[in-house]
Amino acid sequence: MSTEPFLADLVLTGGTIVTGMTRYRADIAIKDGLIALVGDPSAMPAAREVVDVGGKYLLPGAIDVHVHFREPGYTHKEDWRTGSAAAAMGGTTTVFEMPNTHPPTRSVKELRQKQQAAEKSHVDFGIYGLLAEDNIDELQGLIDGGVNAFKCFMGNTFGNLPSPSTGAMLEGFEIIAPSGLRISLHAETASVMAWRQKRLMEAGRNDPLAHIAARPAIVAAEAVSRAAELAEWTGARIHVLHISSAAELRPLADAKARGVEITGETCPCYLLLDSRDYARLGSIIRVNPPVREASDSAAIWQALQSGVVDMIATDHAPHTPEEKTRSIIWEADCGFPGVETQMPLMLNEVAGGRITLEHYVKISAESPARAFGLWPAKGRIEAGAHADIAVVDLERTETISAASLHSRGKITPFEGVEVTGVPIHTLVRGRFVQRDRRLVEETSGWGRQVTSIQRMPPARPRNTDQTLAAVLRGPDRTSPGGAS
Repeated sequence: MSTEPFLADLVLTGGTIVTGMTRYRADIAIKDGLIALVGDPSAMPAAREVVDVGGKYLLPGAIDVHVHFREPGYTHKEDWRTGSAAAAMGGTTTVFEMPNTHPPTRSVKELRQKQQAAEKSHVDFGIYGLLAEDNIDELQGLIDGGVNAFKCFMGNTFGNLPSPSTGAMLEGFEIIAPSGLRISLHAETASVMAWRQKRLMEAGRNDPLAHIAARPAIVAAEAVSRAAELAEWTGARIHVLHISSAAELRPLADAKARGVEITGETCPCYLLLDSRDYARLGSIIRVNPPVREASDSAAIWQALQSGVVDMIATDHAPHTPEEKTRSIIWEADCGFPGVETQMPLMLNEVAGGRITLEHYVKISAESPARAFGLWPAKGRIEAGAHADIAVVDLERTETISAASLHSRGKITPFEGVEVTGVPIHTLVRGRFVQRDRRLVEETSGWGRQVTSIQRMPPARPRNTDQTLAAVLRGPDRTSPGGAS
């Protein structure tokens, strides 16, 4: 940035900046959507507006790489305006939106439809393309068309998209690997779950705990292990979504130790709820993969602290209260809103001493920014970065209430939970999208897709002489020495 005198658009004064390693007192000058200067109050330029954030903490806005905003196709549950409003209120400044809409984001045609829907967003966003059995020939077009990552549903979930065979996954990994884009995985083994659910239903098991019984932790462990093998063979980058069990931590850690380009996330529900809560919450708690045992939660907390699990996300998945509260567990829709409550819930854990504020910044902003190619533009509060900032009051208490959520999904398993620590302002590229705990309505449409700033590290595809594309060309036309 230039050192010449300039007029800032905004100066935030009196706050404490938090990074993944430390915290320090400094002011921030913002110009043209970027952080122009971080430093002593005496070094700040004149500004069109100065906002006193004395006593507050300035965090990089959260980056949630796992949300479902339901548009197109399911807008009675959510749309881009309401979902991104919830993100803004929750201190989240960038979201990555999943492809299981209707129609799914399986080709460039559907990608353009999704991009048009996203023009209402209050916050910046990435868009996932689908990796499925029937769209292998569309993957390169999606890459060229500007998707920011891919999603592979190894297990069934909302939308009932068929899970691809391992053969289709391998070919998909081969195609995507040279792009360097990350493939996020719903890592559960579909065939095991379908078999067990059928047997449970035949036995008359319709109770909430039957949902866990249909999806034992082995389905996650097997799927993570299988996907890691495919990633290691092809050189593809993968990301394990919504880690819910202790069992899948071992194949995740083993793959990392072997040098596989693999990251993993968990969600607040797997940290803060367990199987004892099914008696209280019934079908409201139903989510894929399921909330499991207290021992699973404890293991995931430990893995999040050690770095085996890289980041926090939400799997924000709203449904109407009627769709969530059905007496037969198999008929209740899976998932619930999360993007508005993630930061308050985790800051409450900071207040309780379970995690440091610095580590929270690492898992909510720095790690996702690095893993999905948004660093150094996002995920940090430094000169030259986007001015994506959550101003947090660590002493303010609020009670979570579904009625007050900005999502259309007015139901949450965290109803009535009192939290200490909330984002009181949220800025996206220097503009307030939430101010004084009120949504800035006119910022609908301010959000931008992150394609222009996304810079994934150089791709490292492997065994390229053995890809399906290579062998289909025939031995006389394959390039020698392709294996690595």
